Amino acid sequence: MKVELDISDYDKNTGFKSDWHGDFTIDSKINDGVIHIRANKDGLISLAKQMLAMANDTVPIHYHLHYDDSNSLEDGSTEIILEKI
Repeated sequence: MKVELDISDYDKNTGFKSDWHGDFTIDSKINDGVIHIRANKDGLISLAKQMLAMANDTVPIHYHLHYDDSNSLEDGSTEIILEKI
């Protein structure tokens, strides 16, 4: 499978705009200490785009993104924080 993606640019004043793909669905839970992320195809592509954008050299160390059921995840999802280290 070959996928071409446009990745959001980072701006030191505003960060970067989350760029979600298609009709994404992402759900997260912690069960018995195990993080379980479930996503449809568009959700997986969306998460990949966010991670690739965070990997850009212009994104500073400790920059982070929050996702929860009020922001991009399905109702009842456990919060996810992606942080660059």
